[in-house]
Amino acid sequence: MEFGKFVFQAIFFYCIFVQINTICYCSKEESVVLTLKAEQIPSKSLLKPPNRVAFHHNVSLTVSLTVGSPPQQVTMVLDTGSELSWLHCKKTPSTPSVFNSHLSTSYSPVPCSSDTCRTRTRDFTIPVSCDPKNLCHATLSYADASSVEGNLATDTFAFGNSGLSEFVFGCMDSGSSSNPDEDSRTTGLIGMNRGSLSFVSQMGFPQFSYCISDRDSSGVLLFGSANFSWLGPLKYTPMVQISTPLPYFDRVAYTVQLEGIKVSNTVLPLSKTVFVPDHTGAGQTMIDSGTQFTFLLAPVYTALKNEFIKQTKGLLRVLNEPNFVFQGAMDLCYQIESSRTSLPPLPTVTLMFQGVEMSVAGEKLLYKVPGEARGTDGIYCFTFGNSELLGIEAFVIGHHHQQNIWIEFDIAKSRVGLAEVRCDLASQRLGLGH
Repeated sequence: MEFGKFVFQAIFFYCIFVQINTICYCSKEESVVLTLKAEQIPSKSLLKPPNRVAFHHNVSLTVSLTVGSPPQQVTMVLDTGSELSWLHCKKTPSTPSVFNSHLSTSYSPVPCSSDTCRTRTRDFTIPVSCDPKNLCHATLSYADASSVEGNLATDTFAFGNSGLSEFVFGCMDSGSSSNPDEDSRTTGLIGMNRGSLSFVSQMGFPQFSYCISDRDSSGVLLFGSANFSWLGPLKYTPMVQISTPLPYFDRVAYTVQLEGIKVSNTVLPLSKTVFVPDHTGAGQTMIDSGTQFTFLLAPVYTALKNEFIKQTKGLLRVLNEPNFVFQGAMDLCYQIESSRTSLPPLPTVTLMFQGVEMSVAGEKLLYKVPGEARGTDGIYCFTFGNSELLGIEAFVIGHHHQQNIWIEFDIAKSRVGLAEVRCDLASQRLGLGH
């Protein structure tokens, strides 16, 4: 799921064989920190150099992998809100970065008659079809109005000492994009939700974590257990699972239960039922790395907006332009003098989940709109929006509000763990630095 992206740098980090001051050993069961001893973990992959691959400084989380035989370098957007990983396979002016399937001896298209096409695509929002060559054809659409289509295929996906020789992905040859600039830098998307064809499901990882730094500092993505003494204990909230198919409930998303929101110490006067999915499945709360900001259902957004305006009266000057709506759903914006070196003290907004809270404070609450000014004032918008203006019947927690929080997706135990941490320091502790 993609609503927008935020510029930052992070580190894709699967700890297997890294010769640094400390070494991180990750198996599918545990993670252990060792000192100055390189330990190679048996793997079903081809042998590769030590894996220490950087996220590129871009408008989205991206990671570089190799695909095919011989290997081709690809750059993919990391998205916990999507299932199928895919690559651009046809070169166009807007997508110069492509995977050339004709050069890979291990590439194989998926036929319509296969079990992969007939049963493992059951969670796709748009059903697969058969093309004239009886190959499995998929169309994927996203909330930002972009879409891609092409054939399912298998090939070798590898990173570091890990990989899979018959990884199922989409080899996409057409589509429409809402962000050509991003397409010019990336080759595709890596789907990380709980669906059977997602990257983590196919690779068999029972948990993974990431820590997104603010702006130009480094962060971390880790497959395996995050058993680091410096991290401290994670606080967990259970994933919400509904077995019955419902029209507006994404069963393979990382869904948690939002129970309330407070601004400073004031809890919004809302019934807990407003946060619970209804009989159609509308109203689930998803944690999504492919979404930039956080979007709330209209009654909750309105209550939050009104309370934030109340508590910032005299601190901030509201932009009095009713028709100005940033990213289609964010209608609370302010004029702030460009000469200011920092924002005034702002009330903290806290998202309250079962067993854990996520606090959004300071600069994470306001986002300066690029290229917008009113005289000598810049335009800053509140980083929460109304999901219903986007046509989405859900609460979506975007990556802008996940910065400097270690987030563990524990698929095996069906829970999400959170811990506040300086992600740039976490990266340095893991030997990654800037």
